Amino acid sequence: MTLFALSMLLAIAAFASSASAQTTLVLDSWRDDDRSVWEEKIVPAFEATHPGIRLQFRASAPTDYDAVLKARLAAGTAGDLIACRPFDASLALYDAGHLAGLDDLEGMIHFSRAAKSAWQTDDGAVVFCVPVASVIHGFLYNRDAFRRLGLEAPKTEAAFFAVLERLRADGTLIPMALGLRDRWEAATVGYNNIGPAYWKGEEGRRALVAGSQKLTGEPWVAPFRILARWGRYLGEGYRTRSYRASQDLFTGGGAAIYPSGSWEIAGFRARARFGIGAFRPPVRQSGDPCHISDHMDMGIGLNAASPNGAAARVFLNWVASATFASLHANALPGFFPLANHPLELDDPLARIFLSWRDECRSTIRFASRFLSRGKPNLERETWEAAVAAIAGTATAEELGTRLQKGLAGWYAPQR
Repeated sequence: MTLFALSMLLAIAAFASSASAQTTLVLDSWRDDDRSVWEEKIVPAFEATHPGIRLQFRASAPTDYDAVLKARLAAGTAGDLIACRPFDASLALYDAGHLAGLDDLEGMIHFSRAAKSAWQTDDGAVVFCVPVASVIHGFLYNRDAFRRLGLEAPKTEAAFFAVLERLRADGTLIPMALGLRDRWEAATVGYNNIGPAYWKGEEGRRALVAGSQKLTGEPWVAPFRILARWGRYLGEGYRTRSYRASQDLFTGGGAAIYPSGSWEIAGFRARARFGIGAFRPPVRQSGDPCHISDHMDMGIGLNAASPNGAAARVFLNWVASATFASLHANALPGFFPLANHPLELDDPLARIFLSWRDECRSTIRFASRFLSRGKPNLERETWEAAVAAIAGTATAEELGTRLQKGLAGWYAPQR
């Protein structure tokens, strides 16, 4: 009994020593919908190969995240790791001293200059988040409905409206699911989706940043003119329809087309009872080069005040690995890795979206960098402008003038 008791005491002591040697990292994120994927797949995969480190995924609702994170940072209760929104929001955190520089992180060699651009200082001198994923804009459609009516995925502006007219004439389904109640949709999946075809993607965005193009110019006004034609195809009550209601309308089989992007793939697969297809934003006319919004979505940074910096860097190096890239991309189809590792995607719809990178020229949402740092905030102003265009409460020219006046009021290159 004495030997047994002694053995038990030694075992307990060894366990206690092991437990005390473990480091627990907390990752703050706005990806509340992804909680189960992180807790059931990503966290166990990391912990299995890093037994000395535990990881806790702590998510807030996307609309609450910025305020919650700000309060936690102020109180000193923020996680060791911070999910980084792209461009200016995370740059502000770095400038405030909340994010540590990560240029010396070994895993950074796996990311191109373009991939790191959403999480670096304006001069490119410091990278402060490990790039995780981007999302690609486009249109989802009900393949069964298209097959029934003999429709093909449109490639040009004219073909797009011909499809909408055919669906409207048939009357079985609302041609396109989109609502205006939540405001942001009209700009994010409307203006930023179709717009790059008109302002030529990065060419136009960079010209706007430099001040050599104005928002009153035809490349920036024309997309509002196109959005003004959408209203007749959105069904009754679209002005008060919410984002969630638009999702339900499409996945429930009530609408044939859904302007959106790759981030919807996993959720829609679980809810829709029909085959889902995808087509890229139409070009203006046959023969034009195609442009897609391949928008930086999320990175992960190190809280500069974390007492667990060494363990956090171990995790961040793992995030830069091929193992994480494959696991994340296939567990969350439609969120495409930014690391340069070779990758095989399981989901066929995700493969369609990703194939557009090879076929088209990529850009980001036009107001995400530099142009929304002042007041009025250009991104928010574009929400309202896109809503007004679709609802028909202002002309495209009036909207261009309104946006240009606001931007010129604080952004020196546009004065």
